[in-house]
Amino acid sequence: MRQRAADAVEMMDRPDCDPVKLERTYRQFGLVNRLFSGWRMLYVRELRPLMSPDQVTTVLDIGCGGGDVARLLANWSARDKLKVEITGIDPDERACAHASRQAANPSVRFRQAASGDLVREGRRYDVVISNHVVHHLRPAELAVVLADSQKLAKRLSLHNDLRRSGAAYGLFALASLPFRGSFIRPDGLVSIRRSYKPAELRAAAPPGWWVGPHSPFHMVLKHVPDNPLRTLADD
Repeated sequence: MRQRAADAVEMMDRPDCDPVKLERTYRQFGLVNRLFSGWRMLYVRELRPLMSPDQVTTVLDIGCGGGDVARLLANWSARDKLKVEITGIDPDERACAHASRQAANPSVRFRQAASGDLVREGRRYDVVISNHVVHHLRPAELAVVLADSQKLAKRLSLHNDLRRSGAAYGLFALASLPFRGSFIRPDGLVSIRRSYKPAELRAAAPPGWWVGPHSPFHMVLKHVPDNPLRTLADD
């Protein structure tokens, strides 16, 4: 855990991975993210204050995977009677196909694309988010995604990712035992090994991005346009 396993590869990212296990992985993401990712707290603390019952708030979910976070945010917004339109993008056609096959939600749409495609199209969104994407990116790729986020987001960019630690690895190894027949457990353990510690991510992030812990096992990269934020010291 002392050194980031930057070159490790997750099984589901391989183009020739087992399609049955991949589909089951996408389905199980919904429960995994509900249990472990902390999006309810981020929604209440960061997103809900920006939303309105009268005006639509647009949200872009970069690297949306199976689309469960986008649908979750849409459901919470609807419950709170707040208007939202969420676009989930992912460059992997398998992820977009799975996301599009799920129960339709009028507030959510998915498309196969990368963040740069939307920048070139001149798109803008109130909020840009991602979940468990940062640790997949090499330094140059991270720089591109963060630069794209700044161009795409009018009010807030918020990237939620894992926080590497021995405790996170050990607890997830136990908690993920019930998730059989998918890539959840092996890929989750690889993801923790690939993830950053706050000081490492702070060093990789451009000026103006706030880096800090979101939970014992997660942290966020946050940018507010025209409002530079200090970087949180490592705990």
